[in-house]
Amino acid sequence: MSSKSPLISEVDELVIDARGVSKCYQIYDRPSHRLVQSFLGDSKRLYREFWALRGVDLQVRRGETLGIIGKNGSGKSTLLQMIAGTLSPSEGEVEVQGRIAALLELGSGFNPDFTGRENVFLNASILGLSNAQIEARLQEILDFADIGAFIDQPIRNYSSGMVMRLAFSVMAHVDADVLIIDEALAVGDAFFTQKCMRFLREFKARGTLLFVSHDDSAVSGLCDSAIWLDEGTVRSRGSARDVVHDYLESFISQRQSGESVRASTVSHTPVRRAPLHDARRQWINSGIFRNDIEIVPFDPAADGFGALKARVIDVTLEDHAGRTLSWCIGGESVVLQIDVVADEHVAEPIVGFYLKDRLGQQLFGDNTCLSAIDDPKPLAPGEGLRASFVFEMPRLRAGDYFFTIGVSDGNKEVHVVQHWIHEALPLKSQAEEWASGLIGLPMLDIKVEYL
Repeated sequence: MSSKSPLISEVDELVIDARGVSKCYQIYDRPSHRLVQSFLGDSKRLYREFWALRGVDLQVRRGETLGIIGKNGSGKSTLLQMIAGTLSPSEGEVEVQGRIAALLELGSGFNPDFTGRENVFLNASILGLSNAQIEARLQEILDFADIGAFIDQPIRNYSSGMVMRLAFSVMAHVDADVLIIDEALAVGDAFFTQKCMRFLREFKARGTLLFVSHDDSAVSGLCDSAIWLDEGTVRSRGSARDVVHDYLESFISQRQSGESVRASTVSHTPVRRAPLHDARRQWINSGIFRNDIEIVPFDPAADGFGALKARVIDVTLEDHAGRTLSWCIGGESVVLQIDVVADEHVAEPIVGFYLKDRLGQQLFGDNTCLSAIDDPKPLAPGEGLRASFVFEMPRLRAGDYFFTIGVSDGNKEVHVVQHWIHEALPLKSQAEEWASGLIGLPMLDIKVEYL
């Protein structure tokens, strides 16, 4: 593999060009057969051939984010290793332009007997930085990893999550043109995973990303395009959404013994109804499917940014009696209250929120823009406001979620963020996996009629 490719066209701005790439492994029944085979040459085979990858063509352009999905053993890691240059193809060519940083097998490139600090220098030098460059970026790397005093302990004493933190932090600070990530984020805690996903979304604006994950929603949310590998060959390629749909349809079809077909779209005239409670609420909330959601109190020192003419000083989730909730139940009506104070004049304050999952995907959100569009009221220094959002808490799959809170000055088209807090109000959902999709919405009615 070379850094300048005769196959790559400058006009097309291809940074990865793989043509007819295949990888074959020789499988021996006994270790001794490998030695004997070296003497026999081609006269007799004592091995079986296993093709981990067969005839793969892949072109990735500068600035593209490509997702790679497939079952275990489909050839994803093999392809990434050949692109990263740690594995040679049996057939075909792989050409890459620019510096690559890869996060493949957890801890690869680290010496377990070295301290974390020593491994930063080792790994960053492998990725092309000089000692002077590493010294200049060392504090940023350590701050991003955030593993504290463990940085001066041997890597062998680290948990898998700490190894991932350090490896990702180094990779994020080497000015790579291409990043390759293979399932590494699966071992991280929710807060660090959020930090990584924010970095990757920022990196998309300037570099090329290859992202492998079993989390199809992460691939759909992060990637522009995708390929689906199946038994070493490309089964589907196209937009991330379409490829994920193909993959999920195949998975469901196999699980149902092939009994899966596409359904046609049928239009129905909408029926207007008065607001109703979920017909299943009493049964759900008294059974094993009850969705208990823990609410972690707002931390005024939570990580945020903005012009800071106005600041978010409190965020709570309350019931309709004004009582602050430490727990709530999916499907119940709640009030999200956001308190803001102005330190300088704010002409047109807008307060809003998103509910995000642990990967940073936006599940839903809203803001006060339309509520004040006819009569915007400014905030003078020292004045405050409280924004209240009333909604039914969706039923959430088990896991970690966050309310992201923001206050801006301006209107929908033109505004300046004054204070934005990524993880202002963390939630921890405990639930049985019964809801479809990312969130479960309360149902007005569900009927089964036998005709």
